[in-house]
Amino acid sequence: MRRGIAATALVASFALAATACGGSDSGDKADGPVTITWWDTSNATNEAPTYKALIKDFEAANKNIKVKYVNVQFDQAQNKFDTAAGASGAPDVLRSEVGWTPAFAKKGYFLPLDGTEALADQAKFKSNLIEQAKYDGKTYGVPLVTDTLALVYNKQLFAKAGVEAPKTWDDLKTAAATIKAKTGVDGYWGSTQAYYAQSFLYGEGTDTVDASAKKITVNSAAAKKGYGTWLSLFSGKGLHKADTTADAYAHIQDAFVNGKVAAIVQGPWEITNFYKGSAFTDKSNLGIATVPAGSTGKAGAPTGGHNLSVYAGSDSAHQKAALKFVNFMTSAKSQSTIALKNSTLPTRDDAYTAEVKADPGIAGYQTVLAAAQPRPALPEYSSLWGPLDIELPKVAGGKESLDKGLSNAETAIAKLVPDFSK
Repeated sequence: MRRGIAATALVASFALAATACGGSDSGDKADGPVTITWWDTSNATNEAPTYKALIKDFEAANKNIKVKYVNVQFDQAQNKFDTAAGASGAPDVLRSEVGWTPAFAKKGYFLPLDGTEALADQAKFKSNLIEQAKYDGKTYGVPLVTDTLALVYNKQLFAKAGVEAPKTWDDLKTAAATIKAKTGVDGYWGSTQAYYAQSFLYGEGTDTVDASAKKITVNSAAAKKGYGTWLSLFSGKGLHKADTTADAYAHIQDAFVNGKVAAIVQGPWEITNFYKGSAFTDKSNLGIATVPAGSTGKAGAPTGGHNLSVYAGSDSAHQKAALKFVNFMTSAKSQSTIALKNSTLPTRDDAYTAEVKADPGIAGYQTVLAAAQPRPALPEYSSLWGPLDIELPKVAGGKESLDKGLSNAETAIAKLVPDFSK
């Protein structure tokens, strides 16, 4: 997964950091154009061309500002920026995953945007997304795209089997068995990644931690029940076994888009890739539903997405240019363009034009956003999935018990939030 989880610990690229610092650019000269650097973490093939085209439009309208575009792999960007910012060599603008935003704000790496040009249209953005960009009462990011997970399914295979989109995980098990019997195709293939397993916790009314009570809940009875349901979906008729390889994400995605599995849980960042698959040459064949509910009747997935944030270490000239750039990129016009080209979800209502809503993928995901669950105001929250990304594949692969895996995760999480009780 490229967007929904915090990056795993990887070696930072000092060479990239050294070339990215806007403050070191020759554009510092008062009589010349200012060159700002933007680290974009979007998909280099499907999404980046849209952003590059918008940069040209911005530069044409702002002759004294140049934008140096750098595409950084999502799973490396968090640690690269952390290293670069700590060395005062970060880019002027970062496409920051919503979980990274409060974490970097806490470290003092991001500029507060309240009252700046970047947030001139603050009232136009979805209020929950603005809240998710805050830390300690201040706003450190402007929402660029939003997302959540949904159960995506092949309507033709579901119709052939005579089943409907399941409302609960038990319904999904029944549907998967029927689909296998009627079509020969597996009905569901689940992920072992922690971000994708999060919905099972929500379905039991719990979370990895209780931020308000400062308590670690990943090993609670409710969490064990949720993860137990998650684990049960890797065995049974019509349920594909767990893939614990490094290429699992690609394997699951490829099987779905080519009609080899009827349903998976996935985010809107893959809409354009869905449409490229043989199963969805007819876009209307793509079914999108809220992730199934757990035993409490609750359903939902984490609210994800990306903000544009400004580096606090840049000089005033670069910050001023960066604020103008962020305002342009997050405008209704730019967001509509991004949605139409990339099939991603805008973060402001006035960007959902009739043309944007005509995309069946966007329209489908827009309907499930209401069930999305915002992340708690905890800077360390996204990093809590790291220990689970180590343990859950072992559990799904039969290398350790669920109890052992959750116990190990609990111990590791306690080190990330040392003031939380177990």
